[in-house]
Amino acid sequence: MLYVLTNYEPNGVPKLMDLLDEPVPGVGTYEDFNTIDWVREKSKDRDRHREIATKSKESTLALMKSISDAFSGWLLMLLVGLMAGALAGGIDISAHWMTDLKEGVCLNGFWFNHEHCCWNSNETTFQERDKCPNWKSWAELIVGTNDGPFAYIMNYVMYVCWALLFSFLAVSLVRAFAPYACGSGIPEIKTILSGFIIRGYLGKWTLMIKTITLVLAVSSGLSLGKEGPLVHVACCCGNILCHLFTKYRRNEAKRREVLSAAAAVGVSVAFGAPIGGVLFSLEEVSYYFPLKTLWRSFFAALVAAFTLRSINPFGNSRLVLFYVEFHSPWHLLELIPFVLLGIFGGIWGAFFIRANIAWCRRRKTTWLGHYPVLEVLVVTAVTALLAFPNSYTRMSTSELISELFNDCGLLDSSQLCNYANVSVTKSSSDALPDRPAGQDVYTAMWQLSLALVFKMLITVVTFGMKVPSGLFIPSMAVGAIAGRLLGVGMEQLAYYHHDWVIFRGWCSPGADCITPGLYAMVGATACLGGVTRMTVSLVVIMFELTGGLEYIVPLMAATMTSKWVADALGREGIYEAHIRLNGYPFLEPKEEFSHKTLAMDVMRPRRSDPPLSVITQDGMSVEEVESLIAETSYSGFPVVVSHESQRLVGFVQRRDLVISIENARQRQEGVVSASRIFFTEYTPPQPPNSPPPLKLRGIMDLSPFTVTDHTAMDIVVDIFRKLGLRQCLVTHNGRLLGIITKKDILKHMAQMANRDPDSILFN
Repeated sequence: MLYVLTNYEPNGVPKLMDLLDEPVPGVGTYEDFNTIDWVREKSKDRDRHREIATKSKESTLALMKSISDAFSGWLLMLLVGLMAGALAGGIDISAHWMTDLKEGVCLNGFWFNHEHCCWNSNETTFQERDKCPNWKSWAELIVGTNDGPFAYIMNYVMYVCWALLFSFLAVSLVRAFAPYACGSGIPEIKTILSGFIIRGYLGKWTLMIKTITLVLAVSSGLSLGKEGPLVHVACCCGNILCHLFTKYRRNEAKRREVLSAAAAVGVSVAFGAPIGGVLFSLEEVSYYFPLKTLWRSFFAALVAAFTLRSINPFGNSRLVLFYVEFHSPWHLLELIPFVLLGIFGGIWGAFFIRANIAWCRRRKTTWLGHYPVLEVLVVTAVTALLAFPNSYTRMSTSELISELFNDCGLLDSSQLCNYANVSVTKSSSDALPDRPAGQDVYTAMWQLSLALVFKMLITVVTFGMKVPSGLFIPSMAVGAIAGRLLGVGMEQLAYYHHDWVIFRGWCSPGADCITPGLYAMVGATACLGGVTRMTVSLVVIMFELTGGLEYIVPLMAATMTSKWVADALGREGIYEAHIRLNGYPFLEPKEEFSHKTLAMDVMRPRRSDPPLSVITQDGMSVEEVESLIAETSYSGFPVVVSHESQRLVGFVQRRDLVISIENARQRQEGVVSASRIFFTEYTPPQPPNSPPPLKLRGIMDLSPFTVTDHTAMDIVVDIFRKLGLRQCLVTHNGRLLGIITKKDILKHMAQMANRDPDSILFN
């Protein structure tokens, strides 16, 4: 609290009187690229809550305010769910339309995508439901026919041109208006939820540009998905709506509870998986997740899913992205190929992370990073040129996964379902029995094999470019292709060798015992698990995503195998690897600290360093404190009794100190450079005619966390993780020795792992 000089005591000593009932504006806030003090924020919220509870007993109006304050969190969750659900519906519809625009246009109305255009046509037949007179390819519009080499080249050229236009618009908008709108956003959200401040990352411009450019990037045909960026979009909604409520606007810890719920909303609208979204937020992104946040996340995810279902972006009245309906149960012996898919997913995940991080590091350190627009255009051109000839890479990745998950029925016209010598033996089901593969199936296998290699390589260079890019769908596509190939292989093996020991007991001739679509689903889960290292939330997302509830055991087996294999080849998931690459100060909760070091080994100052910069509680002038601030770049200073005793009194933040001194100079008459600064409870008598002092005890933390110099570092790391500390002071026999910050711990951990400690970039 600041005080103002109003008159003098009889002995000539300046008399101080309280000037401000309200706190100084800006005190208690944080600078950009700084870590919040969780303990202080939680303490502020407790004090605020106690004050409201006390006042609520005094009057009816105060009671109404108390009820409104308690209800505001639920109202905020409702608004976040509605806003994120509406945006996700708009993104889905726009992306579907613009993806089809690369191949043709609807004559009834250019705003119809291919599917909706043919729905409205009376001349569409069931056998050729993808063909209708209302939908014209670009070759039909320009040349007049869709047959022949010239028409093919015309469609090819138009496909590449639209892809280049969409990607150019996406990267240009990101660079010009919102540089933070690029990438997936999940690594940064994990860092923000751990207490880091990145101003503008969740702002209105980022939300607006990310929403527009996400549609453009997905429509361009690049190997990326919209699911990861939708988490960023939902968190932007949460952050913006927090400003409507004082409780969340003024408290960074409370705001992060909302952002944790918003992350759950993002996954809920991305996949139509509300429960999986809550588990994803809990397992993968949240740093602090109290039980109250769990319920609110569940409510917000439910509202968002309901909003998306009301919009019905897929036009099938289903919330799930890939609905599957398999007609045959799986057999215990099939766990062997499912585990093989898990091994493939783990190896692919570890390979992808290493390759992608190596490419992103190259992007940061070479000329490639200086020309992001050119990089996006080159990758788009290569993707479009290689994707168009293969029907499985030409279609959107979501459509491809849906095709691969599909269980072939009698009415399917897909190339994957064109089996030879089909004889239907069951009238009760539209499922086909096991059957020999025809020529079309073999052609599809070759095309899928080429698509697998293409997707594996192109995704490595695509993820991390300066456009919004998610990793869920491309990873699932790689796994789904591998799974479908293995599934068809197993199916043909069972058909031609049903008398083998492995098939004899459960796979009789003519029975539909192998389901290739199930293998695709398990493969998709395994590859996504290998890349992200998700486990419980991934299994729940997958069965919500597909509706395949009875296939949880195969999904669990593949997910666990994938995680074990990937962890054996490299401990970090893709998001943790990108956090480390960008140098964000993030203490990974899953990482164990196993080194036998002590607090004295990590604290600053080291033996060769100058002594610790401290402030004495009653012996420094404004000029001395300002000079200390100007000469150092520390985020805060310990307050001691005196330089000689070094007995600790408290800790004061640099930002609070600067703001309080500036405020005192402007509003308190007579404050000059020679004025003394006091952090004591009572101001000692001042000499006559001395300038009025400043009493800044109100901005000091009177209970800073301290450890002794012999505290083991694994305990210190645990304290930092679980309490979310910014810094911890080190003492010996009550005397201040040094300070350990979050950055010091991260540098020490990097050093212990033989990594460059200077890679931790931010303060």
